Amino acid sequence: MSDHPDVPPPVREGQPRKAALAAWIGSALEYYDFFIYGTAAALVFGKVFFPDSEPAAGTLLALATFGVGYLARPVGALVLGHVGDRFGRKKVLVFTVMLMGVATFLVGCLPTYAQVGVAAPVLLVVLRLLQGLSAGGEQAGANSMTLEHAPSHRRAYYTSFTLNGTQAGQILATAIFLPIAVMPEDQLLAWGWRIPFWLSAVVMIAAFVIRSKLAETPVFEEEAERGAVAGLPLAVLFRDHWADVLRVMVAAVIASVSTIFTVYALSYAVNTIELSKTPMLWVGVLANAAALLAIPFWGNLSDRIGRKPVFIAGSLGCAALMFGYLWSISIGAWGLIFFFGIVMFGIVHSATSGVWPAFYGEMFSARVRLSGMAIGTQIGFAIAGFAPTFAGAIAGPGKGAWFGVAVVTAVLCLVNVVAVATARETYDVPTERLGAKPADEPVRAAAPRESVPGRP
Repeated sequence: MSDHPDVPPPVREGQPRKAALAAWIGSALEYYDFFIYGTAAALVFGKVFFPDSEPAAGTLLALATFGVGYLARPVGALVLGHVGDRFGRKKVLVFTVMLMGVATFLVGCLPTYAQVGVAAPVLLVVLRLLQGLSAGGEQAGANSMTLEHAPSHRRAYYTSFTLNGTQAGQILATAIFLPIAVMPEDQLLAWGWRIPFWLSAVVMIAAFVIRSKLAETPVFEEEAERGAVAGLPLAVLFRDHWADVLRVMVAAVIASVSTIFTVYALSYAVNTIELSKTPMLWVGVLANAAALLAIPFWGNLSDRIGRKPVFIAGSLGCAALMFGYLWSISIGAWGLIFFFGIVMFGIVHSATSGVWPAFYGEMFSARVRLSGMAIGTQIGFAIAGFAPTFAGAIAGPGKGAWFGVAVVTAVLCLVNVVAVATARETYDVPTERLGAKPADEPVRAAAPRESVPGRP
């Protein structure tokens, strides 16, 4: 380990790949849990938990329970961000998969509205809040872990596998629902929808084993060895990095493209236009399959030319292509639906997904990186989580509602562009100098090596 804060900790052989793999697998498993909820909310929950409402109102209420999980994300970010910056990245990663797995399994065990009345949707909301608490620290923890293990010149490439894993989780979640969605209606509503949730028990165990074997990052260990770990990371964060927290919060609203594509467009196609569920689910599968290849490509490109041009191009592309995607659904043109869905979400949106795991983390120093990423992203994601509900409410239930939803999405994309354009370019900044603030230096210099007992 180095005694000087400007000397980078050595990159441990094999650890960047191991960290990227652990982030990929953990995120895939975590977001399998998260997105089966979104699919069930669009297709089933309105009838199971809100049967006394009109069909359109029941669907809107079910989509609102999807958004509720995003309300808990900022709380999870505050708590888990503090834990990750104070006690280590690994502890957060192990805890988040356990909490998500348990909460998701219990969703599959819930009684329906017909069995226990209003208690059923209340319990559903409680478990959704627990899912949100878990997700509040998941991606920030995985991104921080991978970024701090990666070589300086390949940070975006390695961290892109965190988002690559979320795409794999969406593929798995959608693929699980393909045979479920074609079940007879009575069987689907009685027990079929529960199967994907019960499978989360396997997900939880696998993710726990994988992440418990991963080493802590050398950057965090270096901070701990020098005694530079902040006692109150949030105080340091809001004193020295408040502008970057705000910037990440606004930039993270780009996730609205994902929630509109994954939840609103599916509900609009099936419940309003009355298109078949199975082909619409296949649009998601193929778009996410394309993203598996596109995300690391864009991350690698941003390591060469910079974060901002790649990110901004992706945001502007999504703003334009959402019109084509929702319009093609409104006229029931399957060829165009598949084309626009795969190009917009699988390729163009992947430009933002491949960049932001590194870009957001690079705005902060190691002392507050997990907190800064978690709080900034989860507030932005909370806004994005309600985008399907908000867009659906203002656009109305009719077949022509797609245009208003596309306009709302485009505005959110343009707001994202402004936030990204005003940020610092960080692709060529050494890892040890990321987010450096003058106020950090006295703290770093004051701590002796012996502050962590037992270390060589």
